[in-house]
Amino acid sequence: MDRRSFLLASSASAAAWALPGMSFAQSAKLAFRWVPQADLTLLDPVFTTAAVTQVHGQLVFDTLYGLDNDYQPSPQMVANHVSENDGLIWKLTLRDGLVFHDGSPVRAQDAVASILRWAKKDLMGKSLMQSTESLTALDDKTLQFKLKKPFPLILNALGRQSGNMACIMPERLAQLPETEAVKEMVGSGPFKFVADKWMSGSRVVYEKFAGYVPRPDDRKPEFTAGPKVAHVDEVRWHIIPDRATAIAALQAGEVDGVEMVDNDFLPILTADPSVHLVKRSLPTIGVMRFNHLHAPFNNPAIRRAVLSAVNQTEYMTAMNGADFPEYWSDKCGVFVPGSPMDSDAGMEKITGKRDIEAAREAIKAAGYNGEKVVLLDPVDFPTWHAAALVTADLFKRLGFNVDLQTMDWGTAVQRRNNQDAPTAGGWSVAFTGNTGPNNLDPAGHLALRGNGKQAWFGWPTSERIEKLRLDWFNAPDLETQKKICREIQLQVFEDVPYIPLGASYPVSALRKEWKDFQPQMSLFYTVHKG
Repeated sequence: MDRRSFLLASSASAAAWALPGMSFAQSAKLAFRWVPQADLTLLDPVFTTAAVTQVHGQLVFDTLYGLDNDYQPSPQMVANHVSENDGLIWKLTLRDGLVFHDGSPVRAQDAVASILRWAKKDLMGKSLMQSTESLTALDDKTLQFKLKKPFPLILNALGRQSGNMACIMPERLAQLPETEAVKEMVGSGPFKFVADKWMSGSRVVYEKFAGYVPRPDDRKPEFTAGPKVAHVDEVRWHIIPDRATAIAALQAGEVDGVEMVDNDFLPILTADPSVHLVKRSLPTIGVMRFNHLHAPFNNPAIRRAVLSAVNQTEYMTAMNGADFPEYWSDKCGVFVPGSPMDSDAGMEKITGKRDIEAAREAIKAAGYNGEKVVLLDPVDFPTWHAAALVTADLFKRLGFNVDLQTMDWGTAVQRRNNQDAPTAGGWSVAFTGNTGPNNLDPAGHLALRGNGKQAWFGWPTSERIEKLRLDWFNAPDLETQKKICREIQLQVFEDVPYIPLGASYPVSALRKEWKDFQPQMSLFYTVHKG
């Protein structure tokens, strides 16, 4: 029996099993029952970038600004702002009615402490504070940024919803060091975290916060912009690690939604009239990451030769299957296809005719000397395992001395931080993904950094990419940002800090009666029963 048949059979039989975390007391409350992609183990969305914690943060916390469907900032906790002195002074006034879950009012002092703590962790926050002379509370409702130089993306930074969420928490909690995770969850968002019902590995419960006052806008909610109106009394997370069991629970009506649907289950869910699928608008972009410290990939000519041979269609088919091509893109550059910073600059390097023999000759001409190429193969992570197998086959055809080393994902994550030579416990090529909003622009795009040993694993050095990234932060308008991102993409194809393998769009599944689930990320304040 093949993997897909086994999983489908398991799904059909799993409905009879007792599901973990299903022991909630019966009540008249309207609850949305959800299976997240992973267990919630860390609660602080400033301390960690883990996707499940960021989703948790969206329920509990709010941000000064939200992002609309075009990923542009829009006031959320802020009523209004003024910019003075040629953009060197920014005064932000909080809107009325903001209350924390413990009943205390949200003050400018809370916002100041929260932003200062967040900025020590987040890439864009660090860039903002490098341009900031002081951040102070002028009174309980007004905070002021005094900048050393203009920072045109200040509102975008304060509206960060990913990487590390720019959430606002009480001053007493925000004053904890950024190296210590906050454990007491007191936010001002639409839902309250119910600490005494949290059972790690089993369940998480959120209750609608009666004291939350949505923005008084007439606009329809878009991503994290506009009024956040909770339509359910509770959001209940059921932690079900086994995907077949989760799908069976969905089909049986025991849960209302499943965050992550493996491709193997798409056929049965597509045919199920009680379920509808939600294609997420922000994909994971697959990354082939080179070790730039050691041969052979410390040679940019060899990296460019590999780029000329990579076929995104082959990778996307291996990683996602061929049956549902609408859930992946094999025409993916540096940024999310179709997003504001996306462009066609240099895309012929990705989409042009692949010539293996020409690439093989280019690798020889660049001076490849038979060095061992260690590929990290995380066999328990199907997506990156598939990428590793495709790469091993490709590299052998290109003439590399391939050493495919199998391990679990946790070991691969640890191993990729090793800067030793590949023959001394290090590595040559590793695989991972850039997720969601981190692919929208240079702000949170870890794979773009070219600051050597201070960069993401792989440690590329590119003064040109670093300069362009700083130029983007200082760009005065959207058109200038787009122009700079075209240049960034062209430079990525020249320096090749990594190779994008394509864009895979996550798929969630919901019971048919639930409507208006937002596609950008799992946000629970718009979903309602139709």
